[in-house]
Amino acid sequence: MVDPSKPAAGGVAVALADTMHDNEGLWMGWSGNIGGRPGTPQIKTQTFGKSALVGMDLSRTQFNNYYSGFYNSVLWPVMQNSAQWADIRPGQYGVYKQVNKIFASQLAPLLKDNDVLWVHDCHLIPLAEELRRLGCKQRIGFFNHSPFPSPEVFKKIPQHKELMQALFSYDLVGMQIPRDVDHLRDYVREERVGEAVGDKELKAFGRQTQLQHFPIGIDFQNLMELKPDADSDWILDQVKSEKDQGRMLMVGVERLDYAKGIPDRLSALGDLLDSRPDLAEKVTFVQIGAPSRQNVPAYAQLARNTRKLVDDINKRHGTSSWQPILYIDKSVKRNALPEIYRMSRVGVVTSVADGMNLVSKEYVATQNAQDPGVLVLSEGAGASHQLKDAILVPPSDRPAITQAYEAALSMGLDERKERHSRLLDNVKTEDLAKWRTDYLSALHSVPQGSGQPDGEVGDRRSKRPRTMH
Repeated sequence: MVDPSKPAAGGVAVALADTMHDNEGLWMGWSGNIGGRPGTPQIKTQTFGKSALVGMDLSRTQFNNYYSGFYNSVLWPVMQNSAQWADIRPGQYGVYKQVNKIFASQLAPLLKDNDVLWVHDCHLIPLAEELRRLGCKQRIGFFNHSPFPSPEVFKKIPQHKELMQALFSYDLVGMQIPRDVDHLRDYVREERVGEAVGDKELKAFGRQTQLQHFPIGIDFQNLMELKPDADSDWILDQVKSEKDQGRMLMVGVERLDYAKGIPDRLSALGDLLDSRPDLAEKVTFVQIGAPSRQNVPAYAQLARNTRKLVDDINKRHGTSSWQPILYIDKSVKRNALPEIYRMSRVGVVTSVADGMNLVSKEYVATQNAQDPGVLVLSEGAGASHQLKDAILVPPSDRPAITQAYEAALSMGLDERKERHSRLLDNVKTEDLAKWRTDYLSALHSVPQGSGQPDGEVGDRRSKRPRTMH
């Protein structure tokens, strides 16, 4: 659980902070601490505006099997359409279920009859099912921040049917884009576990749930108000130095994750320099790849491979006064990013798969409208469903990425301004507030308890927000 009061908080914490701060509610999740004993969870509570933050410690065994294990080593790669990275081991799923059961047992006594529960992401899929077993009949909604893969990929998880059944304990299941909704509906149809009931409802496992897409956006105003502080001088000075030498900057910003397609984008830069030696000393690629999940072997290997790739490209193409890739393999404060985005001519997002990808939207939002940069965006990212005026490329297609770089670097000002204007309109319209409002409105409209087995639907009254992450 990320503390939304910390300046470095991002992702879901930023998305939900205003809602939870300004409304009476409860925000519950993992505390981030390891060391609690199995069976005796340590619960810590602190205030956050009108809400309470409740964190639960995990034991080392729970962390290794639930978080690093089933979530990060099985669910995450499969959901990101990277099943080849899945590391399926005995016992992980049992601990994953156990931790969700403990969360439910700790949360249930804190609930009021008219509470609304909003559960976030696939590490908590079984939570509603466990709460229902404890007699909870409140409205419970789920939002999947990652993509939802095709049925044949989802079935790489040995417990795929149990996970799908658990999803039908929710009253509302939210996905990022229509593709993800279609994949879940395809699974239900192909596995013959249920049927569609109208455009937005599915019936399966003796339960009925609503299924819709709610594309998440950014807090445009908050982003534009971010100002770098002295702690960010080290990165801004490096980037500005490249800019001041007259080089066109390309930028990629993300966690170091195999789902982000970082090796493909860097290799494509090497390919571009092979075919366009005239670009030597004229282009610098700024790649921020913050280390992530280094206790997971696949991530540790990715970090080593990426560093070697950077060194190889810089050695092959670099000169005594220029390195084509400025590689930052540590975290950069969020308040430094708008200035980095604005200094770049090309923003690069080459995800193999992404639920949405908000870096692409942040890049668009922070550009100078009179001299904007160009966004190169993978069709594997959910944002490509909305940001049609980016240069779209198939995921993992190095030749296409290379061609996109060349087009972006040579694009004239008039076309850049036209594309940016249309992209910015979407980013401002489909923003974070709209995502929150659309989802919660849909959840409030669902009859309370429709995720219960047939015949146990309750009333429609519900006000208080409770969030699990």
